[in-house]
Amino acid sequence: MADFHQGGTIATLHDLGTRSLEDLERTLCGYNEKRPLALLIPALYSELEGPALSNIVDHIAKIPYLSAVVIGLDQADESQFHAAKTFFSRLPQPLHLLWNDGPRLRAIHEHLDAAGLAPNQPGKGRNVWYCLGYIAATGIAEAVAVHDADILTYDRALPARLLYPVAVPDFGFRFCKGYYPRVADNRLGGRVSRLFFTPLIRSLAQILGPTNYLDFLDGFRYPLSGEFALHTDEIPRLRIPRIGGWKSACYPKSIAI
Repeated sequence: MADFHQGGTIATLHDLGTRSLEDLERTLCGYNEKRPLALLIPALYSELEGPALSNIVDHIAKIPYLSAVVIGLDQADESQFHAAKTFFSRLPQPLHLLWNDGPRLRAIHEHLDAAGLAPNQPGKGRNVWYCLGYIAATGIAEAVAVHDADILTYDRALPARLLYPVAVPDFGFRFCKGYYPRVADNRLGGRVSRLFFTPLIRSLAQILGPTNYLDFLDGFRYPLSGEFALHTDEIPRLRIPRIGGWKSACYPKSIAI
């Protein structure tokens, strides 16, 4: 049975199974003609050898509405970078493969670091930070979805559901965040929620008093999930500290699905 609960300031759209994936993708194809849509995946090279990413790429290859696929590749030497190019070559969409350990991106990182602007902690956050910067600088998309490279139960409905709320101009949403139950074979798997998050946010509200930002964070069903989509003109407005994570950035007019 669907849960229709709406909490806080974040609207939640539930998947009630009343619309087919084909219909959703057909609608996104129409919007993609005027406002290009992209998919961003941060990946470690080791994930290319794991059980999930090959299946993810096979599903993405069937997506008809994407104008670009951006892959941020971490922890790869030169031979592994070329292997990654071969690995992703079966994608029919235009591919943008960012080699974070390559000489060109290292030079950019050193230049930003000298100015005190570069993220100083390696990892997925820095990977996404550079990829979003690349998308904003090149203008290859007007909306972009982001998800991880290790989703074992992946199918192409995930990026469609992420992009749809921000791709439809009449909705007015600028940011969408994924939420999905980890239920399979009559079992709950993985984390249902971060147990420490809600008590922390509500304790801060008691100590500091109510704030719009704390209310915003408290409104998400699964606050720290790694799947989201946003309009690319919001990228320059992201409040991401160079020494912190990227999931806590504040977005206007948000929705969770």
